Order: sequence, then structure tokens, then C-alpha cells
Amino acid sequence: MTDLSKLEPWQWPEAQWRHLVGQVRAGRPYRPASWKNGARCAVALSFDSDHETNELRDGGRSIGRMSWGQYGNRVGIPRVLALLDRYGVKATFYVPAVAALLYEDEQRRIVAEGHEIGIHGWIHELNSVLPYEAERDLMFRSADTLERITGVRPVGLRTPSWDFSPHTLKIETELGLLYDSSLMADEDCYELELHGQGTGIVELPVEWIRDDAVYFMMHRFQSLRPYTPPTDVLDIFRREFDAAYEAGGLFQLTMHPHIITPRSRIWILEELIRHAKAKDVWFATHAEVAAYAKEHAA
Repeated sequence: MTDLSKLEPWQWPEAQWRHLVGQVRAGRPYRPASWKNGARCAVALSFDSDHETNELRDGGRSIGRMSWGQYGNRVGIPRVLALLDRYGVKATFYVPAVAALLYEDEQRRIVAEGHEIGIHGWIHELNSVLPYEAERDLMFRSADTLERITGVRPVGLRTPSWDFSPHTLKIETELGLLYDSSLMADEDCYELELHGQGTGIVELPVEWIRDDAVYFMMHRFQSLRPYTPPTDVLDIFRREFDAAYEAGGLFQLTMHPHIITPRSRIWILEELIRHAKAKDVWFATHAEVAAYAKEHAA
């Protein structure tokens, strides 16, 4: 028997690369002919409330970077919630369990104001480096923690850093989740398949283009330096929305409370909401979009 670990990828037998590609795939589309109340486009805004876990997950001890995480709670979340309330918009917040435990009142406020909270790992760990048993334990503990704090059982997951292991989808089915929002096989909702079999789990696809961290992330000791002016980021996000609107599809956006909310950036989110509000759109949580897309798929 050939030891595949000793082969270069170009030497793999066909069965090997087919197996790897076929582990998790996009299945049938979940795209409705129109959105709720006849809206032409669904708008799903999301915020990954990573807070201090961005530093903690790698065993980091930088007080400076943890203070940046605290900014997400102290300034970012209140600023986001005030803006969403001003325009009557609901959104989804993905929260690592450790961040939820650090700021329990924050999570209760988010839910009390009508927003959704989704699973985002335990301490923003990377799923792909975990054995099945550890990943499953952390995912279930995260769901239980969010439910205990908020009183609402989460129905959706966004893996930390969109890092998906060969076990992640299986664990999602065991959790009985409605949807995932970590993968990129389409621009509109679709069913996730596990080894060729439909799971019934809806994917709300993400994209690095539609993520604020790509343009603004900063790390002093790494080669991460912001390089895109806020006006250009607004232009990219607006063009993504306009194209989704023209197609009658889904516009999904990923943001971070510690990244999008500084005074020179928060206006990007406000301008985008105002631009979308001037059109025939349905602002909804990711759970609402997933449920509607699954039920009304054309």
C-alpha cells in the first residue's frame, strides 16, 4: 500500500484528490425568487465580537493587543448598537464563548435589542488543528455557554477565522444547527453536503472582499499594515451591494467591533445602510435569511 503522506500532490492517485475535494461541498442552491415582503435583495450584516480572544487564542500575553480587544466591548459594540438602532436594522453577532463570559451583559443587551448571537468558537481557536473530540467539545460548550448567558440557543455558526476542519460540518449536524457562515462556494445561500450527502444546513457564504479586517487589520510585529483608505472600502462594499441588488440576491457583510468603529471608519457602515435603505431591501439576521432561503428556495 502506498504511503500517501510521502507523495507530492501531483503524485496523488485520483481517489485521494477526489476525497479531499468531496469532503464538504456546495449542494443545491437556496435562493428564493424574491425575499420577504417581495424585497429584491436581502442584507445580512454581521459583527465578529472577538474582543480579547484574538490575542488569547495563540497563547498571547500582549496587554496592548488585549486592550484593543476591550475597545471592541467598551466602544465598538455600543457604537454599533446605537447605529443599528438609529436605522432600525437587525444584525448578527458571532461571539467566542470566552468573550461572552468576559462580557455577559453585552450579550444580553444584544439579544434584548432584537439581534442574533451565533457561535464563534470557544477562544477563537483554529478548528483545523483540533482532533474531532476536542472540536466537538468546544463547539457544544460554546453553544451551551451562549444559551446560558442569553437565554437563547444559537442556531448558526461562524468558525473562527473561517477555519473549517473535516469534522466541522459533522459536528454542526450533531448540534442541529440551521446554518453555517464560514465558506465561500457561492454568493447566495446553498445547502452544505457532507461526503456527497445533503445535510439540510444552509450556508450563508462569506468572502474576504466583504470583510473589514482585510483592509484595516494592524499588527505591529507582523507584516499587517492598513493600506486601504476608508473611502475605497466603502466603494468596494457599495459595489458588492449594488451587484447583489441587481441580481436579486444576498448581500452579506462581515465586520469586527474593534475594527469598523473608530471615528474615521464607522461612517462606512452608516453610509452603506443609508444607501441600501434607499432601495427595496430586507435587512435581516443571518438566521432569518437562512430560514427564509431554505423555505422559499426557487
